[in-house]
Amino acid sequence: MKLMGFLATLLSFNLVIFAVIASHQTCPADISVKCGDGSSNEWEGEFFPGISKIKYEGSNSKNPLSYKWYNADEEILGKKMKDWLRFSVAFWHTFRGTGADPFGAPTKKWPWEDGTDSVEMAKRRMKANFEFINKLGVERWCFHDRDIAPDGKTLAETNANLDEVIALAKQLQKGNNIRPLWGTAQLFMHPRYLHGAATSSEVGVYAFAAAQVKKAMEVTHYLGGENYVFWGGREGYQTLLNTDMKRELDHLANFLQAAVDWKKKIGFTGTLLIEPKPQEPTKHQYDWDAATTYAFLQKYSLEGEFKLNIECNHATLSGHSCFHELETARINGLLGNIDANTGDPQIGWDTDQFLTDIGEATLVMLSVIRNGGLAPGGFNFDAKLRRESTEVEDIFLAHISGMDTLARGLRNAAKLIEDGSLAELVRKRYQSFDSEIGAEIEAGKADFETLEKKAMEWGEPHVPSGKQELAEIIFQSAL
Repeated sequence: MKLMGFLATLLSFNLVIFAVIASHQTCPADISVKCGDGSSNEWEGEFFPGISKIKYEGSNSKNPLSYKWYNADEEILGKKMKDWLRFSVAFWHTFRGTGADPFGAPTKKWPWEDGTDSVEMAKRRMKANFEFINKLGVERWCFHDRDIAPDGKTLAETNANLDEVIALAKQLQKGNNIRPLWGTAQLFMHPRYLHGAATSSEVGVYAFAAAQVKKAMEVTHYLGGENYVFWGGREGYQTLLNTDMKRELDHLANFLQAAVDWKKKIGFTGTLLIEPKPQEPTKHQYDWDAATTYAFLQKYSLEGEFKLNIECNHATLSGHSCFHELETARINGLLGNIDANTGDPQIGWDTDQFLTDIGEATLVMLSVIRNGGLAPGGFNFDAKLRRESTEVEDIFLAHISGMDTLARGLRNAAKLIEDGSLAELVRKRYQSFDSEIGAEIEAGKADFETLEKKAMEWGEPHVPSGKQELAEIIFQSAL
């Protein structure tokens, strides 16, 4: 493909750049300070000076820049922690988050930013991304196409911008065992997508979205990405009065089928993921929750081609707990990846906070363990610093907190499983179905006549306690 030739040329060019960068790792982070040999206007240096690689120091450590619970190579239930958790840095929040909210202007200005949306600035951010990943000690990152490279005046120019940044990312990945957990196309911010992308009423928008996804899948594949995500930020409606819902759903299904076909054509073996969300920015999105999305996949015979990327904050917006959404996906064979975040029960929108609730993290990890893990999926931090957190160090503190919380949840879930008391309580609750007639019911072999005879024979059934309080005591004892 033309992409490969273009990228090969850029790789050799960026190899020279990378060699120069490697020799200037003691420069300050502030781009206003001259750094390098003066032969170029490109700033080179360390983005997080004074912060060394984050290490595990145990729960008694008072060092905020250390892991208290996440010990990457420690084995839990026969698998290393890093393999249970498979953490990933989300480029859009970590390096493009500004602190803006619906009521306020941006509050963050990182020292390496120059205020432009140029390709040069995009490449500087990518270098910061890889320094951060290495110091955090994780092996994955994830991205939207438009977050890592700017739009051009034409689609061809936009693709060329993306190619240039992707070439640098490919070079920076070398020798680090780092790759994308997933990539995706941003099909919600540009004004062309005001009516949606795959569900837009305009065929030109549909075609443009297809071209954008095609390219995003190609670069994800080129970088060795393990998954590709579809988040339909505007795939829905504001009112049914001007919406042909059936036609839009048909269009969406055809779009996703075309993506499946392209995945196979380019030899991408990663998992295609759909990320459910109920509303915001649209009033109603077509992938409202895990169950709705599963029904959609079944209707259009796509259930064998996709899994789900469950976001905890989206779960609560749809009226469910994160545990419910994870279990719904899991029991239907659809649990593929988790956006590790949470919302605030006192705030009505998608706040994308780092997950710090130990109880919720324990429930999340119960689902993951029951699922046998998430690979080739994992946990990506679709979470952003609070508006009031404005120092570079805060980026590390937020991720450390999120990683430690999930690591602690993993330890707690393992304790619950090894103890067995909760599983035994559940087993006893359903033990009547372990009888001969119960087995016939579960096998779908008990007809109404047979069941009527049993009801006549047994009389009024005895209904035992559900022991909910005991279940909660057992759960809390593991925290």
